[in-house]
Amino acid sequence: MDWDKALRGFRMYLKLERSLSDRTVAAYMLDVGKLHAYAAAQQPVLAPTDIKLDDLQAFTTSVARTGLAASSQARLLSGVRMFFRSLRLDKAITEDPSELLESPRIGRKLPVFLSVKEVDAISDSIDMSKPLAHRDKAIIETLYGCGLRVSELCGLRLSQIRTSDGFIRVVGKGDKERLVPIGPEALHWIDQYVRNERIHLPVQKKAEDSVFLNARGGGLSRVSVLKLVKRLALKAHVRKNISPHTFRHSFATHLVEGGADLRAVQEMLGHASITTTEIYTHLDREYLRSNILQFHPREARK
Repeated sequence: MDWDKALRGFRMYLKLERSLSDRTVAAYMLDVGKLHAYAAAQQPVLAPTDIKLDDLQAFTTSVARTGLAASSQARLLSGVRMFFRSLRLDKAITEDPSELLESPRIGRKLPVFLSVKEVDAISDSIDMSKPLAHRDKAIIETLYGCGLRVSELCGLRLSQIRTSDGFIRVVGKGDKERLVPIGPEALHWIDQYVRNERIHLPVQKKAEDSVFLNARGGGLSRVSVLKLVKRLALKAHVRKNISPHTFRHSFATHLVEGGADLRAVQEMLGHASITTTEIYTHLDREYLRSNILQFHPREARK
């Protein structure tokens, strides 16, 4: 099997078997393209079905020498493993050379999160006499109350809000849908925004069903939400370097701190693997430890 045929098959595997979004497919194709370029530079040139574990180990060494971050190397190797998985499913190979391939060690970085007091301060810093203040309030309360990614918030539709049931239907990564509970606080501010502000906006074509609009009646961009969050944090005197995603981390952290079931948190966040969600248990322990070191009389005086 030549590379063109193998890459076409891999693209089909990602789209049909894995149901990944176009953006994710493009990222995987780019990563495997690096393996293709490496194989083409060898003497003799390596076909995809000729690659062995030794070749992959040499490839990973060459990638590491470029100075690529460990996390980026791990992501690239994930794509390579998926590529060989697709070859095996197509029966182009009988053994997967990537099975014993080791990924670089990645130090897990704990995400920044806000305290409940800081979330309240940011929400309370909104001047309700200003234009679109109800929208801004609804954005903050929905980010924190539902743990949405910023892309999910910007893509939220009026038709996806089930007010009577207390749920919203969210389209997440890979166009996968999930139901997320939404509390009365977020629902209240969305309702206030829709009734008092959105109704007066010149809604643009294709934005009729979008919940959050800009002042011109178009869909809200992720950059606009980032700027809003940064501005409100500065106004609320929150010194942490935060983004819209910080509210997602805060949502999950506060649930775990409160004793929520990890599987339930995984479902609400839309994580494919519970391993991703488990970082919030580590964060919770680290938070407790930092509090002990700061406030315990035997530690605080050191």
